Amino acid sequence: MAFYSYKTSGVCSSEIQFELTDGKVRNVRFIGGCPGNLQAIGKLVEGAEASKVADLLAGNDCGGKGTSCADQLALALKAALHSAK
Repeated sequence: MAFYSYKTSGVCSSEIQFELTDGKVRNVRFIGGCPGNLQAIGKLVEGAEASKVADLLAGNDCGGKGTSCADQLALALKAALHSAK
């Protein structure tokens, strides 16, 4: 198990914390942002393959910002997977 913290950019949440265990996403926590929606994302991705979650959420846009909290999670997961190699 490895713990990761990712500083977001361009979204309401300021940070995403999560764990990767054998390539699977665990305990996703967004700091700030829309609590109900972000808690739901965390529940939906719990135990899923990080690479698949990253592919699924990448490019999701919020209000024309060019990114979203889900997109930022995708970026965070990709960075974590890259650093784990």
